[in-house]
Amino acid sequence: MSTLAAARPTTGTSKSFAVRDSVTMLRRNLLHARRYPSLTLNLLLTPIMLLLLFVYLFGDVMSAGIGGGGADRAEYVAYIVPGILLMTIGGTVVGTAVSVSNDMTEGIIARFRTMAIHRGSVLVGHVVGSVLQAVMSVLLVGAVGVAMGFRSTDATALEWLAALGLLVLFATALTWIAVGMGLISPNAEAAGNNALPMILLPMLSSAFIPIDTMPGWFQPIAEYQPFTPAIETLRGLLLGTEIGGNGWLAVAWSIGLAALGYVWSTARFQRDPK
Repeated sequence: MSTLAAARPTTGTSKSFAVRDSVTMLRRNLLHARRYPSLTLNLLLTPIMLLLLFVYLFGDVMSAGIGGGGADRAEYVAYIVPGILLMTIGGTVVGTAVSVSNDMTEGIIARFRTMAIHRGSVLVGHVVGSVLQAVMSVLLVGAVGVAMGFRSTDATALEWLAALGLLVLFATALTWIAVGMGLISPNAEAAGNNALPMILLPMLSSAFIPIDTMPGWFQPIAEYQPFTPAIETLRGLLLGTEIGGNGWLAVAWSIGLAALGYVWSTARFQRDPK
């Protein structure tokens, strides 16, 4: 039996220990992110630069193709911002994979295993911290979108709340997957590479152009992936477009990925090092 397992009580007080230790680990990860902001800023630059590039350089052409009429950059801003917000979440969790990999390779986890702390709190701290960072990043990128002309005048307070809930749920799902990627990576560079699909998949979705304008052979790739239903649901909530079955698909993808990432990550983390 490990030192950690032996040090923990088996009564109901273990839950309070788990909460306390998770809060401590959350504070540790937030302090680490504050002390080393360069990774977060670098990951934020990608969605912001893409937003500026597609709106100001390609906005007229892209809006004409979407609307089927004259060029209207404001229309394209409204179309692209929901996709960029989801891409922002994907970029943020790449940093989570790198952070988890650093913890696993720099020896701090070996130290934690010998201390009287709840083992799962290490992962919980990473996940909650990453979700908070993702929400803050989305707010920042959303503010840039508003400055560029994005407006959601028809959305009700309930729809705004649902949009926020979807973003948090999707961020939680991707974070658990990123944690698993960090745990299996031998170093931080490999973790960053393993998590790249989180940034690439939004580019292969309906984030920038409608699916029906893509080549026929490519449409299934864009349609049957987690980002497209989430993007279309977010557009429907904020812009009043048709959601259809995308809402249920987005929730199903999020819950499924979160469950998969949780089981994968916890099973991998519980393995004692040889």
